[in-house]
Amino acid sequence: MLETPPRFRFLLLVAAGLAGVLAAPALWSEQPTPHAFTAHDLVTMARVSDPRASPDGRQVVYVLRETDLEADRGRTDLWLVPVDASAAPRRLTTHEAGDWSPRWARDGSGIYFLSSRSGSAQVWFLPLAAGEARRVSDLPLEVASFALSLDGAQLAVSLEVFTDCPDLACTTERLAARAASKVSGQHYDHLFIRHWDTWKDGRRAHLFVLASDPAADAVPVDVSRGLEADVPSKPFGGDEEYTFTPDGTSIVFSARVEPDSLEPRSTNFDLYQAPIDGSAAPHRITDNPAWDTQPTFSPDGKTLAYLAMTRPGFESDRFRIVLRAWPDGEPKTLTEGWDRSPGSMVFAPDGKQLYATAGNVGQVSLFAIDIDSATPRLVVSGGHLRNPQVLADGSLVFGRDDFDSPVDLYHRAKDGVMHRLTDHNRGRLEDIAFGGFEPFSFPGWHGEAVHGWLVKPVDFDPAKRYPVAFLIHGGPQGSFGNDFHYRWNPQVYAGAGYAAVMIDFHGSTGYGQAFTDSITGDWGGKPLEDLQKGLAAVLERYSFLDGDRVCALGASYGGYMINYIAGAWPDRFRCLVNHDGLFDLRSMYYATEELWFPEWEMGGTPYDHAESYARFNPALGVAKWRTPMLVIHGGRDFRVPLSQGLATFTALQRRGIPSRMLYYPDENHWVRKPANSLDWHREVLAWLARWLHPQP
Repeated sequence: MLETPPRFRFLLLVAAGLAGVLAAPALWSEQPTPHAFTAHDLVTMARVSDPRASPDGRQVVYVLRETDLEADRGRTDLWLVPVDASAAPRRLTTHEAGDWSPRWARDGSGIYFLSSRSGSAQVWFLPLAAGEARRVSDLPLEVASFALSLDGAQLAVSLEVFTDCPDLACTTERLAARAASKVSGQHYDHLFIRHWDTWKDGRRAHLFVLASDPAADAVPVDVSRGLEADVPSKPFGGDEEYTFTPDGTSIVFSARVEPDSLEPRSTNFDLYQAPIDGSAAPHRITDNPAWDTQPTFSPDGKTLAYLAMTRPGFESDRFRIVLRAWPDGEPKTLTEGWDRSPGSMVFAPDGKQLYATAGNVGQVSLFAIDIDSATPRLVVSGGHLRNPQVLADGSLVFGRDDFDSPVDLYHRAKDGVMHRLTDHNRGRLEDIAFGGFEPFSFPGWHGEAVHGWLVKPVDFDPAKRYPVAFLIHGGPQGSFGNDFHYRWNPQVYAGAGYAAVMIDFHGSTGYGQAFTDSITGDWGGKPLEDLQKGLAAVLERYSFLDGDRVCALGASYGGYMINYIAGAWPDRFRCLVNHDGLFDLRSMYYATEELWFPEWEMGGTPYDHAESYARFNPALGVAKWRTPMLVIHGGRDFRVPLSQGLATFTALQRRGIPSRMLYYPDENHWVRKPANSLDWHREVLAWLARWLHPQP
């Protein structure tokens, strides 16, 4: 038998392969090579939030946010999914104005929600059987949040009002007069003249109660009248800070009631109770000088649970779960012996345990706390667990995300079996390649264990060496944990060819309160040592990391640390990126808004404790600065005012250090708008590429 010559065998193989490709073009087109994760992927991911279980536990309504790049905004709609996964999720609303904050009618017949489809944010109701959404509230002011009474007859709504006004019309008339006036001056007689990203105009968020039936045509009652306080709190409080009592006759809410001179220095939130008919003024029902919040009633209505701190003036103290027999029992701390700080909680249907989320060694886990024994039990860990909902049968629904998965909803049966309920980004994720990630630990300050995360480059090859993006978290009492972050996502750097390294230095949350407390008064001490030892540890452990090509990046306290590193560790990094970072601790104190924060961290005011503000002050180390730095700041950032970024840039330019200033006049402490976020990532990655030169 004659053999085909080798060169002809090769040509035949090529021809056969080409014929196969031409015969199956669909197969070729359906299997594209996944692309490395980009900022565009990050910004355009669909975002699942605010799941709410139906009263019978069979369905979950939630919010889905999708990005409209052309309009430079997110659009939110309501979706519904059966818990047994018998059907795919279905969209309930499609209005261009957006719908959010879904809450079930008590009989399960429909869903109340917020929407601006009438021109301002109002409460609407969507019947599930048939029919269109109808407006429930028709108020002259925007509704910021709302809650429904147990019998469904009453709504509590949060509105911005002038507290000296007798009715809502007075507030609207005063606002209209201001808008028509040619005078733009604003007058202040005390501090807290601006907060987060807003100049104060004399209004407060107050809580009003009105009938849920529009036909009742009742006048809203200000149940927080007489209080110079915001209900819920600003800037991030919502309906988790207030609730109707089981009998529906009154409402319990959290509020900080302090003299004007004390408000910017105080974290003293107490719980108040007020009758819904306005027949009496609110009265305080807790007397804790620290923070009390998130009032929650047990299913039988006999117990009030809430979260409480113990140290006044410390916003990062550990929350404890406190129980109180309703209405006149003494408060009893349930979780004094548990060294975690719950972020949310919900009762089991039988009232015998509470489910709570809490930071836990680089994750946010879900725990069950037995009320009789006060024993916490880990229920679900791995990634970031959010918004737990307990169903009628005792099973659970919650959101979960991690470094390479945006939030989706999951159901956990009582036997522990879990299944996914939503998968909105499946098509996107199938076309994306993510970097592998893993935790690590090392001996940090005083040899104590410190934890961190490594995210490998998408094109990872152990034989190559990769530049490093060294990410430093803010807070400082925060964590770079295992979640899908929409501002500081390490996968963006992994997709651009970098290894991302993150370290939860002393002061981080999720490792016990003593670890969190350890940063107070020591901003440039233990944390810097942890960062130095952590970087050395990962460079030794992972041979593919190129220690000669490292850039450090951080925001807020992370930006402070960038400035401090510039003087205290000046020869380590090729480049630095500072987003909304602190430059001078002394001037920062006089320009920020929440004074309790620097006064706790530095032990008092700069005029009484000058040495505390000087000890780790980046401004005092400028003479040693030499590393190229990108400085980014938002014009509406009142937490770390723009002057801090300008001072940083001035110092760099005056010293002749390569530097660049990126300014967003319409952003606050964060960059939220899609177009700005894309621009932010372009600028940051271009800065890293300029100094680290990643291989193509």
